[in-house]
Amino acid sequence: MHISPSAATPTGPDLAWTHSFFALGEAFSAPMRTSPLSAPYWVGQSASLGAELGLDAAWMASDAWLQALSGNAGLPGTQPLSSVYSGHQFGVWAGQLGDGRAILLGEALGQEWQLKGAGPTPFSRRGDGRAVLRSSIREFLCSEAMQALGIPSTRALCVTGSDAPVRRETLETAAVVTRVAPSFIRFGHFEHFSFNQQQAELKALADYVIERFYPQCRDSQAWAGNPYAALLDAVTGRTAEMVAHWQSVGFCHGVMNTDNMSILGLTIDYGPFQFLDGYDPAHICNHSDHQGRYAFDKQPQVAYWNLYCLGQALLPLIVDQDQAVAALDTFQTRFPQALALRFGAKLGLRAGEAAPDELLQDIRSLLAAGRVDFTIFWRRLSHWAAEQDLADASVRDLFLDRAAIDAWLQRFSALHLPAQRQQVSWRMLAANPKYVLRNHLGEDFGVVADLLKVLQSPFDEHPQYEAFAGFPPDWASGIEISCSS
Repeated sequence: MHISPSAATPTGPDLAWTHSFFALGEAFSAPMRTSPLSAPYWVGQSASLGAELGLDAAWMASDAWLQALSGNAGLPGTQPLSSVYSGHQFGVWAGQLGDGRAILLGEALGQEWQLKGAGPTPFSRRGDGRAVLRSSIREFLCSEAMQALGIPSTRALCVTGSDAPVRRETLETAAVVTRVAPSFIRFGHFEHFSFNQQQAELKALADYVIERFYPQCRDSQAWAGNPYAALLDAVTGRTAEMVAHWQSVGFCHGVMNTDNMSILGLTIDYGPFQFLDGYDPAHICNHSDHQGRYAFDKQPQVAYWNLYCLGQALLPLIVDQDQAVAALDTFQTRFPQALALRFGAKLGLRAGEAAPDELLQDIRSLLAAGRVDFTIFWRRLSHWAAEQDLADASVRDLFLDRAAIDAWLQRFSALHLPAQRQQVSWRMLAANPKYVLRNHLGEDFGVVADLLKVLQSPFDEHPQYEAFAGFPPDWASGIEISCSS
């Protein structure tokens, strides 16, 4: 379906839309029209992402662009659609799902573009296809924050709002997020066609993904020329790296269903996410997760379980079950290796040096025993490393067991030569962010622009925004985020 230009269509550079996913055929998606959003207004824009895409700043600020990205006017050359997929939700097969709030416009400037919240689709379940302002701001800010932290993620170009009412747990107002990624294909896309025994479509999807994103899998000698086993191996590696990075910054996804897992190893679908405040390995950030399936310390094993679901879906193409298991089992070495390297960087070790396992286990135990603020600890340690003076209480004051942390700090000091301390501190400051998107910060709609500024350079000091790096207020512990957010 082609949306024709209207009087409100923005002028500007030719985005030269292409539609490779649409070309896969009608089994993969449903054609769509966006639903108009009344009286939209700008909430936030990522100028840095706009610049990366080569978009003109004045064009991005125009009213015509506002209308187009709120679903009120068509962009010439787009073919809007919503895709179908299935998946396991909270470990249970949920059957057919699909883009219930997202409408794919097509591909431009090397990215797929989606409008999230632009109206109902054939796959909207018990909802109206709208997104709410609160969760849209959180997704907008966190997408860009994760990018700045170096964590693979979908991106958010902008968010627009409206006073139009939307019912969730309470009555809220509407918003639309424009998000981009090389692809929004999920594990659940493969599960859908495999479960329904649509092997031709399953093969077409796998071939499409390999051709566009994993061309090295086509003639992989490591997997005896089996491109589908090679694909599973490559996705396993990317997923292991992504989750290791999550764990190293204290990021809780909150709802790691298979339909929320990207085939490209991107962090996708920012719903009930959270960055840890006080370190609690068993922290559950999603109040809909009554069994704690997606608790922080369970994220690696859930990722592994989800990869097995993907492997099961790909098995009709891989054929050789031993190859599929071998590809999946690489997670058991890749994840701990990636995690040790991430924490090696946080400890100021040189690139490629892994964190000593016992030292890392001991600091995790100390952090957990005192529910020590995860981000503040690592940032203070980064500064402390420059002098490594035990009389400096900035780190030890975070802990109730002073003797234990003093002993650990002495062991940490033994990792580095005294003459290297300043370089160690610099490396640590580049690996341990000062700013993360804490839940209580996302509750203040009035500081979106300021938050975006610091979150896009989270390793810098930004002294004028010191309050964003402080301890969370007492009331923040009562914030609850659900899947419907």
